Amino acid sequence: MSARLAAHVWVGAYLRRVQLEGIAVYVVARGDATAGAVLVKLARLDGTATAYIRMPDLTTGGLQWQVLCDGPERDVDAAIARQRGFDPDLWVIELEDAKGRHFLDDMP
Repeated sequence: MSARLAAHVWVGAYLRRVQLEGIAVYVVARGDATAGAVLVKLARLDGTATAYIRMPDLTTGGLQWQVLCDGPERDVDAAIARQRGFDPDLWVIELEDAKGRHFLDDMP
């Protein structure tokens, strides 16, 4: 079993990765610095958005990014609010990119 990065370390690296592409990115909610889960909201600047969250992959034992919600931005925001209600230690990162880029597949 491999060691996982502390949440704040992963978030810092992700912010830098996205900023290098010139994409606006914000920490909307800070979670637990060490073990907080991370949720990424991609706003496509057309009124739609997608929320991604890492979930356990039962086949590999690792984590995999999955879509939590996709559609009108207000619906995605409501889903994120519900998720935060379940998990107050959740980090919420929001990025704005009309091209729909999120770079999550590039991150460990």
